[in-house]
Amino acid sequence: MILDYIPIILVLIFSVIVSAAIILSSRIFGPYRPNKVKLMPYESGKNPVGTTHERISVKYYLVAMLFIIFDIEVIYVYPWAVQFKSLFNQCGIFAFFPMFIFLVVLEIGFIYILMKGGLKWD
Repeated sequence: MILDYIPIILVLIFSVIVSAAIILSSRIFGPYRPNKVKLMPYESGKNPVGTTHERISVKYYLVAMLFIIFDIEVIYVYPWAVQFKSLFNQCGIFAFFPMFIFLVVLEIGFIYILMKGGLKWD
């Protein structure tokens, strides 16, 4: 039983060694000449103004929630839809209800964003 996992363990060990070697070699052989401009925080091409503890607009969080909702929906719904016929043949109507509950929860999030004005681009 444990012999079946040896290739997986070897690949994990090899990937850790290669990634550590790449990181260390870039640190050892790469140029490292810090200056004032390079050490400044990068703010999308703008000079940082103010403190780092400023409030961020709710619009930012609404857009992030909208992205997550549609991203999760695509990740789970597409494979389910592709295999729905075989799932329905095996499980009957019980193949539909878990996805229906999942979609209802996602739609509640979508309605929340809609009510908060997340889709109004001023």
